[in-house]
Amino acid sequence: MKIEKLCDELDEILQSIIDNESKIDVTLAEIHTEYKLSAKNLCRYLILRSFDLRKYHDNLSGYGVSSLGTSEGYVYSNLYNVVKNLKLIQGLPVEEKSKIEIIGYERSKELVKKNANKLFNPTRKNHFTEIMVTLPNEAAENKSIIEGMVQSGMEIARINLSHGDIAIWTKMVQFINEINTEKQHNIKIYMDLSGPKIRTANIEILCKKRKTKNTIPIRVGEHIILTKRNTLGEKSKFGKKNKQLKKAEIGVMLPEIIDDVKINDTVLFDDGMIKSIVVSKTKDDVELLITHCYKSKLASQKGINLPDTKLNLPALTEKDIENLPFVCKNASILGYSFVRTANDVAFLYEQLKRNNAEDIGVVFKIENKEAFENLPFILLEGMKRNKIGVMIARGDLAVEIGFERSSEVQNEILWLCESAHIPVIWATQVLDNLAKTGIPTRAEISDVVQGVQAECIMLNKGPYINDAITMLKNILIRMEAHAFKKKNALRALNIAQNSVNQLFRDKIG
Repeated sequence: MKIEKLCDELDEILQSIIDNESKIDVTLAEIHTEYKLSAKNLCRYLILRSFDLRKYHDNLSGYGVSSLGTSEGYVYSNLYNVVKNLKLIQGLPVEEKSKIEIIGYERSKELVKKNANKLFNPTRKNHFTEIMVTLPNEAAENKSIIEGMVQSGMEIARINLSHGDIAIWTKMVQFINEINTEKQHNIKIYMDLSGPKIRTANIEILCKKRKTKNTIPIRVGEHIILTKRNTLGEKSKFGKKNKQLKKAEIGVMLPEIIDDVKINDTVLFDDGMIKSIVVSKTKDDVELLITHCYKSKLASQKGINLPDTKLNLPALTEKDIENLPFVCKNASILGYSFVRTANDVAFLYEQLKRNNAEDIGVVFKIENKEAFENLPFILLEGMKRNKIGVMIARGDLAVEIGFERSSEVQNEILWLCESAHIPVIWATQVLDNLAKTGIPTRAEISDVVQGVQAECIMLNKGPYINDAITMLKNILIRMEAHAFKKKNALRALNIAQNSVNQLFRDKIG
């Protein structure tokens, strides 16, 4: 591409950002003061990424000019300087910057670190990325378990409210507070709200010798019924030539999902190990065709994912609202499970206000397809309040969007959050083999290296968890010396185009 055309096209993109600045100001009227500039940068990034920038990369590099590959945190400044340098190369006059608020590269780094420190820990240490570890229920009975984690390098203790009860959680909080006082530490407490649990109901099938099984056999091509009705499950019956004579029947723990599911929607069971599609529906039942089986049995209490379905479930359950006073009193950070829309964020904020919890940090867990597609709106609604972050819950997210897209999507989440200067938690199966067996895999070490792009990395449980914490800490110290965030190729993002169209109505480009 000739330099004249390159310069003109990038100048047009720059002008589209300038032209939409007034719309951005209106959109951000209610944003918290400390996030105003960051929210503006997020909107500018959405505009930038609604264009396909790949065709400019090689040409810009050829002229010795930035390829826009690290522009997430300072969009306008970076693009302006690219256009300016292209004009200078041609000997053309350069117009002064438009009088709009600007974030430069150094300021963008400061904002990311400032927001991460507000949410996590302002204390300086030998690595920037925080280490969060999930506490096992045994930690409520043995203080030394938590002490060992702290000594290994844990900085944030995660209490998962999906497991245990208030007595167990209270004991964990007591031990952490004691350790902080005795050792002069500042271990933060992060509590995950459970959110609605979409699971299969209990299966109890009477077999020979009066024994019961809590599973039903499943095969590809089989039809099964997912039902609102009270049932302990039934297995299919097959006749000659494997002709299905009777359909298996399984209940669901949240019957409301039956109302929301539509014909041709995908229904996944057991972390995506069993895949099906909706072929018919009645008031109480959904008939499914099994299309893929990586397990031969479906058991009780197994997770159900509905990536194509718009669910009308509340992100906060009655149990979550019941637990909120305890969380607001004892946690520094709240993890918001099952958040899907900006309205979910607004509802949580109402509940926090009722609990006088204006200072608690909030982390939005992006764990389903709908949440990912609505991430810009979740961020903008979230930025109406101080101290927020995002967790990439990669397990559930990978099931919903497909494993082949999981790396792509987690990178898009990182880019969007960096453009908003919002800290990110890298979660799910980090150093999982090491924590469980004492031996790391090469793949999970590489995973940690990519996770250094985030501001916090979460480890789960296991008998060798202290070894995993120590290794993670050592990797962080090594890798943070090499880079801050990362360069990436920049194709047009559907999420950016859709968000721009909704935010500013008129299509840009």
